[in-house]
This record gives sequence, structure tokens and C-alpha cells, in this order.
Amino acid sequence: MTTPPPTTTGSSSTGLAPNVAGALAYVLGPITGIVFLLLEKENRFVRFHAMQSITVGLLLIAVSVVLSILAGILAMVPVIGWIIGILLSLGVAGVSFLLWIYLMWTAFQGREWQVPIAGPLARKYAA
Repeated sequence: MTTPPPTTTGSSSTGLAPNVAGALAYVLGPITGIVFLLLEKENRFVRFHAMQSITVGLLLIAVSVVLSILAGILAMVPVIGWIIGILLSLGVAGVSFLLWIYLMWTAFQGREWQVPIAGPLARKYAA
């Protein structure tokens, strides 16, 4: 069973164009995701992006906590441990930033791209 494509024309119940509302849902991660999920009652496109913003944000917070614990353990190893910890932190921060920009851009373009783990969860809970 295929689902009809999301509505990206007209307006959402937020009063914004759906592509703008979808992009704005990513601006502050889970915070704006929750705001747009609560405000938007009808538009599936906006609800999907709001829910994906929440799930991606929460998964990135969990990854950050695990990385902080790992960095604390690696800090016990002089020099090499510190370098590995810093590189891991910078790598995750860089990937997170690029993902954030890409998700806002795709939403603004009126497209839906599912992040591998968070996307299916967002699709399931946004309905």
C-alpha cells in the first residue's frame, strides 16, 4: 500500500508554507520539533519533519552522552587518548552540523528524506 505524497503546497495550520514550517522545525532540534508537532494538526509533511527533528535530536543527545563517557575513559590514556577523544568529538559535531543543514535544506525544498534510524520512527509517530 502506497501513501499519497505529502502536501507541500498551500499552508499548514501554523500559517506558514509547509516547506518553511518543515525547515523551521529543525532550527533548535527537539525544541522546535516539539513546538511544530504541537502546533501542526493536519499537514503530514510538517508533522514528519517536526517528529524527525525530535528523534534525530534525541539520538544525537544520546550519542553525545556515550561519547562523553568514552572520552572520559580515553582521557586516562596520556596524549593518544586525548587526541582520539578530541577527534571523535569533532567528527560527531561535524557530521551533526552537516546533517542539520541538510535536513533543513531538504525540508525547505519540499522533500522528505528519512534519516536511517530516526526517519522510520518519525514516520510512525507523526501519523
